[in-house]
Amino acid sequence: NIAGALCISQAWPGMARTIYNDHKRFLETYLTPYPGFFFTGDGVYRTSEGYYQLTGRLDDIINISGHRLGTAEVEDVVNHHVAVAESAVIGYPHEIKGEGKMPVFLSLKCLSWGYCTAILTAELRELISKKIAKYAAPEYVQVT
Repeated sequence: NIAGALCISQAWPGMARTIYNDHKRFLETYLTPYPGFFFTGDGVYRTSEGYYQLTGRLDDIINISGHRLGTAEVEDVVNHHVAVAESAVIGYPHEIKGEGKMPVFLSLKCLSWGYCTAILTAELRELISKKIAKYAAPEYVQVT
């Protein structure tokens, strides 16, 4: 069981070869961080059985009231809830906090769990408050 950056050792057809009008940026972003590998920009978790789970973009950061927070770390906490199959966290402008509002979009494992949206939202806010910080708790949860 290990987590880290998802890097690829061999090229494949259709793989990006440059960034339009900025080849230097392409090299610095995708080839320099891990010499000999193509850095995808994604985080990954590999189980002891050899299965891979993408954990999200490593460079996707939300600034909540001056606190820089990665979306992947919030998604990881939310995904530990028994009713959640997967989640997505995004930021959008907030008149007081800057980029503070952080909605969480969820797919549930089973709709027969009986969680209503209000209860699930409260449980997830509490979970994120305990595992990360109170400022990281989402203001909005959308169950799909």
